[in-house]
Amino acid sequence: MYIIIGIVALLGLAVMSMYNKFVKLKNQVQEAWSGIDVQLKRRYDLIPNLVETVKGYATHEKEVFNNLAEARSRAIGVPKQDVAGQANAENMLGNALKSVFAVAEAYPDLRSNTNFLQLQDQLASVEDAIEKSRRYYNAVVRDNNTYRESVPSSVIGGMFNFDTYDYFEIDRIERENVQVKF
Repeated sequence: MYIIIGIVALLGLAVMSMYNKFVKLKNQVQEAWSGIDVQLKRRYDLIPNLVETVKGYATHEKEVFNNLAEARSRAIGVPKQDVAGQANAENMLGNALKSVFAVAEAYPDLRSNTNFLQLQDQLASVEDAIEKSRRYYNAVVRDNNTYRESVPSSVIGGMFNFDTYDYFEIDRIERENVQVKF
């Protein structure tokens, strides 16, 4: 009788331990996504300042600015936990930003403008922070997904409806080494 009680108690502790680990991993994924969200918000806040600075020099490049504004609005409007949608929107926004910097190449006065240079530095800093946040998020997602798909935790994860998560990945085009020289 004591052996059966001991086995049931050990199984109960094992289930509770696995459940708690799933909760911990889920919270880490949410925290990591929040870190990405904060950095993306910083990026979104810099874009209007960048546009206004560049507009003063490149007034006839209206289509480039409209594309950037549209890409920014689309990225801001993605639902909170739609990782794939956010990745797609961020790829579009990145391409639109590249277009703005390409336009800036044609204006030597703009390239030497202090505000433009500061915004460019701030944007580069934010891009680095986004990359670090993305790496952390993807590492936490990897840990969660590995635990969710491993036996015996996959059984417990299935019983309590714990999910796997999507990685926050960028398009292959974005991975290429793009250099914009000013």
